Amino acid sequence: MPTDDLGAEVPLADHPRRVVSLVPSLTDAIAPLTTLVGATDYCTHPADLDVVRIGGSKYPSVDKILALSPDLVVGNAEENRPGDVSDLRSAGVAVWVTEAPATVPAALESVRRLVTEALGARVPDWLLEAAELWATPRPHRATAIVPVWRKPWIVLGRDTFAGDVLLRLGVSNAYAEHPERYPRPPLSELVDTEADLVVLPDEPYEFTADDGPGFFPGKRPVLVNGRYLTWYGPSLLDAWHALDAAF
Repeated sequence: MPTDDLGAEVPLADHPRRVVSLVPSLTDAIAPLTTLVGATDYCTHPADLDVVRIGGSKYPSVDKILALSPDLVVGNAEENRPGDVSDLRSAGVAVWVTEAPATVPAALESVRRLVTEALGARVPDWLLEAAELWATPRPHRATAIVPVWRKPWIVLGRDTFAGDVLLRLGVSNAYAEHPERYPRPPLSELVDTEADLVVLPDEPYEFTADDGPGFFPGKRPVLVNGRYLTWYGPSLLDAWHALDAAF
């Protein structure tokens, strides 16, 4: 019996024919490889995705999921609540939970296992290309602070996928050694941080040219597509080129 990233056994009698995804980036990765019957409201890719929406990642409707009679539900340890996973498993649904990866290689390996061991599909070409593209880090060229929310301010800290994305593009995270993964420093501390850049994604908080850069005088603002920082699906190919050009 296969086990998911957290070591839980996933009882799959055969390759699943009806799959529900609770993770937007994984929806993008697995939709072309299986029969996806349900996804969250935030699963925006592939652009032509036409499935039943079961709510958000944090608060999905377990009843809607069960009504779809899925053979497999795909979740994530950071994005989904353990209680929802437990409820689905108690109802007899197989759930494959991916871990919250701290690096690009770890993320790609997680997707590879999901695709081959849970879905019974071959490794997609985009994954092989992404593994090669992201394998060799760029030389260091800047240090950045990376807010992901404000009111209160929250920034990237240690051991995050987004932090490794930036590091592989030559941009180190000023809070990479912080004991928390998502610290909440005061704005005054952020402004005084010796960083060259402030990287401002458009999700989960939608920073814009008028809402973000003005808080950080003296630091070069770089507005980026948040999906390129946090999604570990096919968008990793576009992410490398777009983010490399941005910095």
